[in-house]
Amino acid sequence: MPIDYRRLVDGLSSVAAMVEGGVAGLVAIERLLTVACEATNAVGATFTEYGDDGGRVVAAKGVLAFALGFPIGAEFVTPEEAAHAWAGRVDALPVEVAEPLLGRGVVAMVAQPVRVADRVVGAVHLYLGEVDEEGWAQATPALRVVGSCAAQVLASGGEAMPKPIVEEDDRNLFLAVAGHELRTPVTVIKGYASLLSDRWDELAEPDRRAAAKVLTQRADDLAQLVDRLLGSTAGDSSGWLVRTVPFDPLEALIRAAAEMPAELRRALRIQLPNRLPPATGDPDILGSVVTELVMNAVRATPAGVGPAPASVDVYAGADTDTVFIQICDRGVGIDPAHAERAFERFWRDRKGVEGRGGVGLGLYLVRRLVERQNGWVSLRPRDGGGTIAEVRLARADSRFRPAAGEA
Repeated sequence: MPIDYRRLVDGLSSVAAMVEGGVAGLVAIERLLTVACEATNAVGATFTEYGDDGGRVVAAKGVLAFALGFPIGAEFVTPEEAAHAWAGRVDALPVEVAEPLLGRGVVAMVAQPVRVADRVVGAVHLYLGEVDEEGWAQATPALRVVGSCAAQVLASGGEAMPKPIVEEDDRNLFLAVAGHELRTPVTVIKGYASLLSDRWDELAEPDRRAAAKVLTQRADDLAQLVDRLLGSTAGDSSGWLVRTVPFDPLEALIRAAAEMPAELRRALRIQLPNRLPPATGDPDILGSVVTELVMNAVRATPAGVGPAPASVDVYAGADTDTVFIQICDRGVGIDPAHAERAFERFWRDRKGVEGRGGVGLGLYLVRRLVERQNGWVSLRPRDGGGTIAEVRLARADSRFRPAAGEA
């Protein structure tokens, strides 16, 4: 597997020029990964940034693009584990790591730690699809150069992923999530109760019965949610959130769309396959997650951008290990440098549509809720303008089980 060092040098020079021109952070890191793939003929590459309680894939290319946003457990980024370069065949890795890679044609992997001021802040990984006995050994020196360049990008002041703010205690998180989760059934109940109260005489009998049925269903949902809240303990106040059971994601998506407020439903253009494999997670929480992402997309779309007043495309699909849901808008877009910052508590993008922003809690809670179902969520720019929000959950019929992340 010969390394194209001319392409590598030219590519690194272009990254250096970007940094000198003031472009750093994720934009430069993503360019680095592209250069690394092109020079080594790798099928994919990732950059993982490390924190005090684990890590996260903040840039991904090629067949590893699905892993963008993937949380890495703290046990895999201990100082001892993180400080060393590694190269070898993926079938030597634990089965839960090896299977998703083998299923995507990856046979070998090379990892290089990235150090800034004598501290390991992350790692660059190359994924190889066809190697001989010396294949990864040839890629190792090239990746070492890429890792050094990544360190220079980060040292220049462009963090790939901002360090997390100090988390609130479990009780405050519990209250924030509880209030967020209670809002949806209460809003639906209020809307249908108002409909029956204001238009009882105008509604036909079948419409009255349909509205009453929705009220009953949502009241049951609310009662179950309250029971889960009251049943939680002070020592594990977030335990009520964790429910990873097999469910039909298609059914959950259709239900979520039907129960959204009317102004959100009008913005939707739903394009779903005829069937999806079962996912593992909580179908009720998935509905809340999708509703929040749609609301965020509508807020990001000013009048006059796309079909009026706003247009949000919803797609879903699956690969060998995960089920994915994409919420796509044509709004103001997401700066790649802010794709991770958007999940910080109380962070708000200054490009947001005037007068339509939230308080900056929605995406933060979305990530917490998704990761407690052993899934992950990411944001990225959409070709042609706008943003793609993607949620991934493990397939119920796959052995792939990503470790739960504590965001």
